[in-house]
Amino acid sequence: MSVNIIRFSLNLSYDDYAKVYQGVAKNVYAVADDGRSIAFPAGNIQNFLTREGIQGRFEMRLTAENKFVSIRRLN
Repeated sequence: MSVNIIRFSLNLSYDDYAKVYQGVAKNVYAVADDGRSIAFPAGNIQNFLTREGIQGRFEMRLTAENKFVSIRRLN
């Protein structure tokens, strides 16, 4: 199975992510390390939410058809 890997950084405040719960936002937008603009469902990164929001470097894995497989925080 072919897997696409996208690496990116996020710096979302808690208030920005709270817009998902308010129904204002459904997707997270970021710029990948290779310069591509990416968008994905906010629920895919919810596990990383803290009181400060979501910060850090992440790696998202997608199938060859660009279907979400997984996401993890990088050290």
